[in-house]
Amino acid sequence: NYLSNNVSVIDTAANTVVATVAVGGNPRSVAVNSAHAYVVNEQSNNVSVIDTAANTVVATLAVGLQPLGVAVDPAGTRAYVVNYNSNNVSVINTTTNTLLAPFASGTGPYEVAVNPAGTLAYVTNRLSFNVAVINTATNTVVATVPVGTKPTGVAVNPVVARAYVTDFISNNVSVINTATNAVVATIAVGAEPVGVAVNPAGTRVYVTNYTSNTVSVIDANNNALFATLPVGTNPSGVAVNPTLMAIVPGAPTIGSATAGNGFATVTYTPPVFDGGSTIFTYTATSTPGGITGSTTGGPVIVSGLTNGAAYTFLRRLQ
Repeated sequence: NYLSNNVSVIDTAANTVVATVAVGGNPRSVAVNSAHAYVVNEQSNNVSVIDTAANTVVATLAVGLQPLGVAVDPAGTRAYVVNYNSNNVSVINTTTNTLLAPFASGTGPYEVAVNPAGTLAYVTNRLSFNVAVINTATNTVVATVPVGTKPTGVAVNPVVARAYVTDFISNNVSVINTATNAVVATIAVGAEPVGVAVNPAGTRVYVTNYTSNTVSVIDANNNALFATLPVGTNPSGVAVNPTLMAIVPGAPTIGSATAGNGFATVTYTPPVFDGGSTIFTYTATSTPGGITGSTTGGPVIVSGLTNGAAYTFLRRLQ
C-alpha cells in the first residue's frame, strides 16, 4: 500500500485481509521466498524483510536510491533489488538477510526478473532503452539487449527460452530469445504497457496497459495478440496463480465425415480458445462401435469400420 506505508496480508482461500504490516516509506514492490517477504520502500531507500509466519518485520536493509523492483531467485537464496537513481542492483543474501556488493546494470533500472534456473537475471533499464542480462554467479552484465522506448516490466517464460519486456512509450512488448539475447518479435499492445506475467504453462503472457485500462493476452506459441480484456482504471501490476489449473478449452467444430474403404476421414475446425495450453491430440469416436482415430493435426482417420454401415462421430481433444 504505497501511500499507507504498509503491506496487507491476504488469506487467498477466503480473500480477506488477515494482517497489516507497517513497513518503510512508499512500499512499491514485493517478492517472497519460503520464509520471508521482501518489500521495496521507494521513499525510504530500503527493503523491509517480513517474517511471513509471524507477519512482522525482522530486518530493514538500506539499498540504493529510489529502489523500485525486486525479484527472488527460484532457490529462494538471493533477492535482487533495482535502484533507479543509483543505476545499480542490490543483492540480498536471503539466508542471512544481509547485503552483498551491489553492481551496475544500466541507466534507470526499473524492474528485474530471474530465469527458472536462477542463473540469469534480466533488468529493464528505462533510460537507456535496453535490458541488462546478469550472470547471477558473478553478478556481472554479460549482455545488453536493445528494446523499445522506456522498457518497464519484464517476465521470463518458465518453459521456453523467452523473456517479455513492456515498452512503455513504444506501446509494445519486446520478445527476447534468452538463448541468443536477441529480440525475435515485437508485439503491439495497448497504451503505456507496464506489468507483464507469464502463466505456468508458458503459453500465455498477460500485459497491463496503463492508459488503455486493459490487459493484453498474448499467445506465447506464436507471439500474437490473443485477446484484450477491459479492466479498471490505470492497471499496473499483474500476477498469475503459480498453481497450474486445468481450464476446459472450447469445443472443436466437426466438419464432414467422408467414407472410404473400411475407414472414414473426419474433418474439423480447432476451437478458438485452447484453455491456455497447447492441444496435442484430436480424437474422433464412432457411433456405433466406439471405434477411435486420433491425430496431432489435420483430418482424423477412423479405421476398422464396416462398409455400408452408417456412422456418426464424436470429437474429443486433449
